[in-house]
Amino acid sequence: MTEHVYALPGTVHFDLEPMDGSDPYRIFLFVPKGEPPAGGWPLLVTTDGNATFPFAFASMVTQAPYPTGTNVDWGVIAAIGYPTDEPYDAFRRAWDLGPPPIKSYPPYVEGGAPVRIGGSGQLLDFIERRLFFQLDAVTRIDPTRRSLFGHSFGGLFALYALFERPWLFARWIAASPTIYWEGSEILNNEAGRHPVSRAEVFLHLSAGEYEGDELAPFQYRNDDAASRIEKRKAERTVSLAREMADRLNKPDTGIRTQFELFSGQTHMSALGPAVNRAVAIAFERGPTDDGQPANQ
Repeated sequence: MTEHVYALPGTVHFDLEPMDGSDPYRIFLFVPKGEPPAGGWPLLVTTDGNATFPFAFASMVTQAPYPTGTNVDWGVIAAIGYPTDEPYDAFRRAWDLGPPPIKSYPPYVEGGAPVRIGGSGQLLDFIERRLFFQLDAVTRIDPTRRSLFGHSFGGLFALYALFERPWLFARWIAASPTIYWEGSEILNNEAGRHPVSRAEVFLHLSAGEYEGDELAPFQYRNDDAASRIEKRKAERTVSLAREMADRLNKPDTGIRTQFELFSGQTHMSALGPAVNRAVAIAFERGPTDDGQPANQ
């Protein structure tokens, strides 16, 4: 038997430096074959790209060929990751996805560098000034159909980005966002958010069923069950996300919201369903030629 390295067909990755020349990001990219639509391809940008890109790619290529059955059409996926073979770069993602103010925490490992948060504005600069420019050089993107997805700290980043630069994306998908982080500092960003200049933006908030007060049945067998319950109660992932969705879903905000609870999922297992939902939102099939909604 001869073994071969497997790659996701039709995908590429490349490293792209920010404008200040700091450490590069690894961009995982899928562009559909053929000519883009007249207005350009819809775009889904995801954070934690090493982990999220395989989910997004699989969801796209298994649904887009059957649009009348899935309501999903083809589009471009650009996942922002890091030059590593690991699914996460914990050190860099803390800085990139943790909103200001800048703070430092003890190292992840003894003798390591302090963990810093507060660099979300720099990642937004990278998206707006480098990533979009690079994608426009590769293919034609519809600027009115750009979507951003993030999970956990990435979900928190998506909320920060929406409140700070709502013009960057039309659709925002924040899965299991860590709204509790730093005493729910993100609520201050929400209160001082920039006005929405588009006709409307859409925000999808979600969480796993077992991110509330109850653990998954198997978690009660773990030695840390009691501490997990206390942690869940402090984090309030489900209730804080639902409350934000209700609070923002008003005509004067310019934001249409939806909250979704993923049945049977924990914080980490919710990632797969959440990415699948992001693909459905970002690449939702448009009206048919006769102006009627597409068949489900």
